[in-house]
Amino acid sequence: MTPSADLRAEAESLARQLPGLNFKAEASEAAHIGSAGRRRAGTGEHFWQYRRYAQEDAADRVDWRRSAKGTELFVRETELETARTVLFWCDDAPGFRWKGEGDLRTKAEEAQLLMLSIGIMMSKDGERIGMLGAGRTASFGKKAVARLAEDLERGTQDQFPSPPKSAATIILASDFYAPLAEWQARLGPLAAKCPEGVLLAISAPIEESFPFEGRTKLSRPGTESDRILGRAETMREAYLRRFAEQRDGLRRLATQMGWRLVTHTVGQSSLQGAARLKAQVETFGAKA
Repeated sequence: MTPSADLRAEAESLARQLPGLNFKAEASEAAHIGSAGRRRAGTGEHFWQYRRYAQEDAADRVDWRRSAKGTELFVRETELETARTVLFWCDDAPGFRWKGEGDLRTKAEEAQLLMLSIGIMMSKDGERIGMLGAGRTASFGKKAVARLAEDLERGTQDQFPSPPKSAATIILASDFYAPLAEWQARLGPLAAKCPEGVLLAISAPIEESFPFEGRTKLSRPGTESDRILGRAETMREAYLRRFAEQRDGLRRLATQMGWRLVTHTVGQSSLQGAARLKAQVETFGAKA
């Protein structure tokens, strides 16, 4: 198991190498990624509109440059900005917390690394981050990152979490090998409450290539279930077809929900994986 401190340090390094977040100003009211314009007057840094001076306005609110163009006084209003909430979840099933021979990290550790790097960037930008199902409120700053790291490592006792009380953007990591009907049943209520989310599908290299030859014993992590194949190579074509069908079905499911799918393989560039995850999160709110 990669020590959590080392994982956090590597996530910090990835976050420093990624370009700054670029959230869309047109993001929907239901989503909460980044401090984005809410299309109405309020507390914020960006200009929204001028309006005529009212008796209840303080004198220091008058925009004298704009007012000098005519005979009326005008007040400069800024656009309301709202810090958004992003909630992460990492599958803690034994099969996801499994590491292939020669792999640097388990699938879960790789997922935690990518999600932490994004969480760190969001937290530095003033966003609320947290773990879905952890029982703790999403928050800001360094403490939020530390809590997220702890909660991702701890998991949710192999229980899929319920939707949050308020809408948020969701990032879920798993290998998503369970039947698609099961994932649809789990994700449906979550997507109904949170219309913007990303499925981060992590696989080990041997799960994508099925390199086995001859007599091979395959075991299911966390169980005593195993299977012996006499000539494993004869199963490769059928296995790879099933693997591709599962991924295609998962992609369709994500699309139906209005979510995104990001795939990543343990051992590939973590920086590229984090960049792909970041890019998909940034698409939310973009005009069609």
